[in-house]
Order: sequence, then C-alpha cells, then structure tokens
Amino acid sequence: MRPSGRFPARPRVAILVDTSTSWGRRVVKGINNYSLKHQAWQLFVEARGLEEQLRIPPGWQGDGVIARVSNESLAAELRASRLPVVNVSGIDLAGAGFPRVITDVDALARLAMQHFLNRGFHHFAYFSLWGLSYVAAQQRAFIAATQQAGYDCDVYGVRSHIGAEPDWNLDSAKLQTWLQALPKPIGILTWNADSSRQLVYACELAGLQVPEEVAILSGSDDDLLCEVSHIPISAILVAAEQIGYQAAELLHRQLRKIGLPPQPICLKPTGIVTRQSTETMAIRDRALVKALSFIREHADQSIHVDAVTRHAGISRRGLERKFGQVLGRTPAAEIRRVHLERAKMLLLETDLPIPEVASGSGFGSPEYLTYVFRTELKQTPLKYRQWLRGK
Repeated sequence: MRPSGRFPARPRVAILVDTSTSWGRRVVKGINNYSLKHQAWQLFVEARGLEEQLRIPPGWQGDGVIARVSNESLAAELRASRLPVVNVSGIDLAGAGFPRVITDVDALARLAMQHFLNRGFHHFAYFSLWGLSYVAAQQRAFIAATQQAGYDCDVYGVRSHIGAEPDWNLDSAKLQTWLQALPKPIGILTWNADSSRQLVYACELAGLQVPEEVAILSGSDDDLLCEVSHIPISAILVAAEQIGYQAAELLHRQLRKIGLPPQPICLKPTGIVTRQSTETMAIRDRALVKALSFIREHADQSIHVDAVTRHAGISRRGLERKFGQVLGRTPAAEIRRVHLERAKMLLLETDLPIPEVASGSGFGSPEYLTYVFRTELKQTPLKYRQWLRGK
C-alpha cells in the first residue's frame, strides 16, 4: 500500500543505477538536484555494483523509475510494472521503448579527436571490446571523427569479461605486438578506465613510453580508477549530472501527463580531465613545443603573445605561421582556449567565486571571463557551473 496521511504523499521514485562508478553517483546526484529544486519526490536508491542485478524490490509500491536499462530482463520487468520509466543507459535494446537521456557519442568522439589534435598527434587508434553494441557505436564515431579530420584509425579489440570490463587474462603478448607495430607517437581512445589501464600495463611490458609514444584517453572518467593507475589516466567527463537531471525532468513530465520528445536526448560531454596519460606534445618543432608548453604552464596567469614568442625564441610572425600550419589557429586563440579550459575546470571542481575563477584562469577580470563564456559557450560562467552540476 502507498503510505497515506494528512498531506498528499510525494511520488515515490526508484533509481536503478549503479553507485560503484563516478558516472552512476553523478547521475544519482543530478536526479537528487532536480528533486530538491522541485520538492518533488521520495527517492529510493541502494548501493549497487556496475554489473549487479538491478530490479524493483518485490512488493515495492511506487510511482516511477529512472534506470540504467542494460539488459532485456530488466526491460521486461519495467514494462510489466506499467510504471513511468526513463532510461539513462547508452545500450540500445530493441523494443525497450522507454524515453532516454544519454551521452552524445559523436560529440564525445569529436572531443577526443580534438584533444589529440591539440597535442599534435597525427596517428590514432581505438581499443575496443568485441560483442558490445554500445562500445561499437563509440568506435564507429571515433573512426568517423578521425576520417573527417583526414586521418586513419587502427582498431584492436578483445572480449569483455563482465559487462564492459576487459578480461584481466587477455592475450597480453598479442596486445603488445599490436602496440609495437603502430606508428608513433599515437593517440588511443578506449571505452573506459579499465580498458585504458590494460593499455598502460601492456605498454609498460612492451617497453613503450606513456604518453610520449602512446597517449591513452578513457572515454569516461572514473576518478578513483583513473587516478590509482601508476600513470594517471586522462578521461572524458560525460555530462552525468545533467543526464540525471534531465531524466528526472522527463519522469516528472510523465507523472504530470505532459508529452515527451520523440527521440532520445543526447548530451555532449562537458570536457576532459587531463592527467599524465595524455600530457605530452607530439610535435617535433622545438619552438612550437616550447610555446605550447609555456602557454599551458601559465594557464592560471594573464599572458600575451609577445611573452610566448620570447620564450620560444622566434619572431611573432614566425610563431603565428607555425601555429597556423600545425594547429590551425593563432597563438592568441590558443592562449584563450587554454584559459577557457582552466576556467571550466575551476567552475566544475571548486566553489570559488566568479572573480577568483577569472583571476585563477588568466582572464584578469570577471567581465572578460563572462564575455568569453558568452561568446564561446552562449552562457555566463555561473549558468555554466549550474549546468555542469545538474542544477
């Protein structure tokens, strides 16, 4: 029986999302942010591992479900419940039929490609997990992104062990042979942190330097798994809080009998958490490397192109020509881009006031920071912080 009393009962919503990953916890946080804002629901969530069976507890009386619908068994159970459901899984199950909020894999692939291009890479590969349709979708998207940029993409795949986790007993010798045969330096995208860690281990056994010869980028960030690797792993930060928030909004619309969008809502990743596994420059021009390194080392300071040219030991005109030929942008544009990425990181990871974010990311003033955000991202820094956190 639904609880009753003097006041109308709040809707009871079950969250069937694993809590063992950064992604899952952030999705739950986004759902909770929506509920707090609207004083909406009683939320039911339990600690669960990534591949543990998720299901509605027998006898549970509720009003709706937000779930990572990863298998047909759960999909069938949710259909049978006749409850409103929103799916936050990228796994495309035929006939599941629930409204979905997911990551835009094409945008993710383009972001990964740009991350490698910004570091001067011209060779690319994808480390895949065979038999998983959602990994295959990301693989296709990354191949398309490399081809659109005028490059090729090599692919190597292994069978998964449980879900999207590579088997720890994979054929390491074969993987090492593949890595050794690739042109160097090379940028490799993987599905997740576990796949990236397997590559780090294989590179070490093969005598290859990470990131100087092989730069490795995880397609999703798990702060624990990425940081405990002996070479910390760079990773794409998907919009997990926003996925949770918008999933909650879709469920609220169902509960209020409001129409839903006909297609899944696809959200772009919010950025990349850069760690040691990609912290390198695959550029042979010494002056250009010095210039780019100087800009990155001073991401928290206001610098001008003249300071960059002095450090690089080259004329301003010569530096601008090199930037245009290799990166397709001016030194000033690169300074602004690096400062913007620094500001985005501070907005996500700290609660610093906007003026301190501006001074800590080289913009000098909150007005200039706001101008750049409005120009590049079409919103203010404060709105961007709220969006990042699913509020």
